Amino acid sequence: MINETVIRARYSETDQMGVIYHANYFNWFEIGRTSFFRQLGMDYKVLEDNNILLPVIDVGCKYILSAKYDDEIIIRTAIKKLKGVRIGFNYQIKRKRDDKLLAEGWTNHAFVNKDLKPINFKKKFNDVWNRLMESIEKG
Repeated sequence: MINETVIRARYSETDQMGVIYHANYFNWFEIGRTSFFRQLGMDYKVLEDNNILLPVIDVGCKYILSAKYDDEIIIRTAIKKLKGVRIGFNYQIKRKRDDKLLAEGWTNHAFVNKDLKPINFKKKFNDVWNRLMESIEKG
């Protein structure tokens, strides 16, 4: 399963050179990730209400082309791994009008409770775990 979320690059996200400031791509990854969970029927609010947090434990981004103000951006999000108390996502950031790849990235997360102790997500939400397993990016 690949989730696609479309956003429009805002003026406040640009830097002095008129391009999207590099740190904003990490915000876009978060938008894609939360949309991915929502598509599965399990949004972050439900997770938090059930004492489950997903802190980022590793993140990276390879910048290829610049996004600019008012570009329509496609955030493609897919699970790359799911094991134990960890989940990892891959992202592609593309410009909608020409389908050019602007950036590729990843985030890795741990399933923890509000005390930041690892939790067994599979045991607590087996149906969601199974849907996550089915959606893992092949390849």
